[in-house]
Amino acid sequence: MQLDIRDLSKKYPNGTQALKNVSLDIPPGMFGLLGRNGAGKSTLMRILATLQDPDTGSAQLGDIDVINQKDRVRETLGYLPQSFGFHPKARAQRLLEHFAVLKGIEQAGARRDIVESLLHQTNLWDVRDQKLGTFSGGMRQRFGVAVALLGRPKLIIVDEPTAGLDPEERVRFLNLLSQIGEDSVVILSTHIVEDVEELCSRMAIIDRGEILLEAQPSQAIAELRGHIWRKTVTREELNTIESEQRVISTKLLAGRTIVHVYDDSSPGAGFETVEPDMKDVYFTVMARHHGTRATELQA
Repeated sequence: MQLDIRDLSKKYPNGTQALKNVSLDIPPGMFGLLGRNGAGKSTLMRILATLQDPDTGSAQLGDIDVINQKDRVRETLGYLPQSFGFHPKARAQRLLEHFAVLKGIEQAGARRDIVESLLHQTNLWDVRDQKLGTFSGGMRQRFGVAVALLGRPKLIIVDEPTAGLDPEERVRFLNLLSQIGEDSVVILSTHIVEDVEELCSRMAIIDRGEILLEAQPSQAIAELRGHIWRKTVTREELNTIESEQRVISTKLLAGRTIVHVYDDSSPGAGFETVEPDMKDVYFTVMARHHGTRATELQA
């Protein structure tokens, strides 16, 4: 079951154009939607989760019209929003059983088996009788995944799931996500580049409501090989390089600045070619996009 998105646009009453003719083909598996805060990711996720309507455009999940058949979408939707709340005194297993009833799993034996299986899958079985108010941020996120997986959904949306997690919880959570993306369309919306690089077989970069790139992460990285150059420079040198080269990113390290430049050949003395990663893909795409827009504005 594939998700086909065509020309979705959304403009808010304050004039913000959140989405501009967004079109994507999302096959089963883990799909990463990468963009900074305010890029339009959450608006797109809310539309797909049937929480708001676009101004124009369509989205089709198999034979389901996502925009006009919201009840059918909700029957096969698992949604983990960026922020959610559960009653802090509720105990994990009891609350998950309650959500299972709401999802239509009425037979007690089947419901018990499903809840126990999800608690094991999300590594929450040992704390099933604890109150949610005692859970860490990562445990709450894993409980959210358990809720989202009820009913074996064919469309699973997770919005900024690792924001605020410590490194250990982030790894545990990413391992969990990697296990659920086999038979369903799983959309991971995030501003964390590493999440997409580590998890997703396909991805798109969105900014200011527009899709700037849709590709396989490995392919996008491979296309940059031989084009990314690095040099450690002083602040004074940086000003000169920025005026002469296509600088895609800078990073401060121990009082010095590491600059990454995109070029077909060596930009000059002291530069060394480096193996690109997903950050280089993201920054290259952003630099190209904004550079083109700047030229058009000047013209």
